[in-house]
Amino acid sequence: MALETDVDTLALLGKTQVLKRRFGFWSLFAFAICELITWETVLALFSEPLENGGPAGAIYGFLIAWLSTLSVYACIAELASMAPIACGQYYWVAMLAPPGYKKAFSYVIGWLTSLAWIATVAIESMFAGQMLQGLLVLNYASYMPQRWHSTLLAWAVLVVNVAINVFIPGWLPRFEIGIMAVHIAGFVAVLATLLSTADMGSAASVWTTVRNGGGWPTQGLSFCVGFLGNVATFVGADASVHMAEEVSNAAVNIPRAICAAMIVNGLIGFAMMVTTLYSLGDVDSVLDTKTGFPFLQIFLNATGSAGPAIGLGVVVLVVTWACALGITTTSSRMTWAFARDHGTPFSGVLSRVSRRTRVPVVALVTVAGFAGLLAVIYIGSSTAFNDVISLTITGFYGSYLAPCGFLLWRRLKGEIAPHGSLEELEPETTEKTAVEGEEKGVEPVAGAVLDVLAHRRLVWGPWRLPGWFGTLNNVYACTYMVFVIFWSVWPPATPVKPDTMNYSIVVTGGIMILSGVWYWVRARKVYHGPIVEEGVQRVVLEARRRSSVGRA
Repeated sequence: MALETDVDTLALLGKTQVLKRRFGFWSLFAFAICELITWETVLALFSEPLENGGPAGAIYGFLIAWLSTLSVYACIAELASMAPIACGQYYWVAMLAPPGYKKAFSYVIGWLTSLAWIATVAIESMFAGQMLQGLLVLNYASYMPQRWHSTLLAWAVLVVNVAINVFIPGWLPRFEIGIMAVHIAGFVAVLATLLSTADMGSAASVWTTVRNGGGWPTQGLSFCVGFLGNVATFVGADASVHMAEEVSNAAVNIPRAICAAMIVNGLIGFAMMVTTLYSLGDVDSVLDTKTGFPFLQIFLNATGSAGPAIGLGVVVLVVTWACALGITTTSSRMTWAFARDHGTPFSGVLSRVSRRTRVPVVALVTVAGFAGLLAVIYIGSSTAFNDVISLTITGFYGSYLAPCGFLLWRRLKGEIAPHGSLEELEPETTEKTAVEGEEKGVEPVAGAVLDVLAHRRLVWGPWRLPGWFGTLNNVYACTYMVFVIFWSVWPPATPVKPDTMNYSIVVTGGIMILSGVWYWVRARKVYHGPIVEEGVQRVVLEARRRSSVGRA
C-alpha cells in the first residue's frame, strides 16, 4: 500500500490530522538549528567543563559529546522515520516494547518526557532572563541584581512566547528561518570580534591545560563530572520530533533536519569553544564575574568597553529568547499529544485545539504556567532550581534510552521489515480487524494499526542507517546514554554539602516512581497506550483504494 500523504502516514499510526502542517524541510531545519543554538549554549555553559576538566577537558569533552550525541540522534531519527508522530518517545516505547509492558512503560516515559520539556522551558526562559539581567549589570554600574529579578524577567520571556504561539503561529516557520540567519551572522560577529580584539592564549593553555575545581581525587573523575556541561549543550534535538504533525513529508524531513542541525551546530559550536578558550585570559576573574555569565566578562575584557560587549551579548540574548520560544512550542505539543492519549489529568481539556489557529492553546498555557512556577523556586534557592531543572539531562536521556534500547532489541531479533513492506497488506485485513475489535469491545492500543498493516511486523521508515553500521551505532548510542545518566547525578564538587548536592536522582527517580505507582492505582484504568482514533480506518482504506486504482 502506498501512502501518498502525511495524513495517510499519520492515520497508519492511529491518529487523524488536527494540527496544521506549516513546516517544510528548510523551516524545520531552521527550527532544529535554533533549538540547539550550540555556540550560544557553549558560551552560557562552558564554565562547567572549564571548572572540572579545564580548557583541555572542555575541548575534548565537546568533541566526544558532539559525536556521541549525533549517534544518539541518529537512532532518534530512525524512530522518527518509522513513526513520525508528536508523541515521540512514549509512542515508540509502546510500539517496540514487549506486549505485556507496552502500556506501563509508555506511560512512565510519557510523563518523563513531558516534564523534561517543561523543565527545559523553565531553564531556557530563565537563561534569557538572566542574560538580560547580566546586560543590565554591564550597562548600569549601580544595578544590584536579585534572584527575584531573574524570575520576573523569565516570566516576561514566557508571556511573550505564549503570545506569539497563540496569536501568530503562522509566522513561526518564517520566524525560525530569520532567527537561523541571526544565529549564523551572530556567530561570525562574535568570532571575528574575539579573534581581532582579545589577547590570545597559547596553544598549551588551551589544548593541554587541565583543571580540577571540584576537588576530585583524580583528574579523570573531574573530567567526567564536568563533561555534563558539554552534554547539556546538545540536549533537546528531539524537538523536531514533537512537531511531526506540523511537518510536510515528516518521515524524511525530520531525520534529515535533526542530523543536519547536529552536524552544523557541532561545527560552529566547536569553533566557538576553541575561540573562547583562547580568549579566556585569567580564569578565576572570568568565573567570578558579577554578570553571572563568564562569556559576558570575556566580551568586556576583549573589547575593553561595555558598549560592544553589550552589543554582542544582545545577539546571544535574542537567539536564546527565540530558542525558548521554540522549546515552549515543542513542550506544548508533547503535553497535548500525551493528553490526547489520556495520559494526563484533565486530558479532555488539555487535548483541545483552537479551531481558528489549530494550536493546542490550553496545553501551551499550561506548560508555560508550570514553567513559571518552576522559575519561582529560583527566588528561594538557586540550588533547588538547578536540581529540578536537572531533568533536562536525566529526564531526556532516560526518555531516549528506553525506545533506543527496545529498537536495538527488535533490530537484533530481525523483527523490523524493510521499508515498503506495507504493500503486502491483504485488501480485507483492515476492515476485518476493525470489525473484530468492535465485536470484542477491545480498545486499540499503540502500534495496533501499524502491526495490522504490516502483518504484525515493524517496518523501517524511509530514513535509516543500513545494516551492521546501524546496529553498531545503536549499541554505542545506548552505551553512551547509560554513561551520561550515571554521571548526571554526581555533584559538581567534593566534599559534598547540602547546597552543592545534586538531587537530580531524587527528582527524576521520584517522577518515575510516582508515575509508575499512579499508573497502577488509577491511570491503568484510563490509559491504554496511544489510542487509535475514530476515522483512522476510513483514511487508511481510502489510501489503499487510491493505491489499487493507481496499480490498475
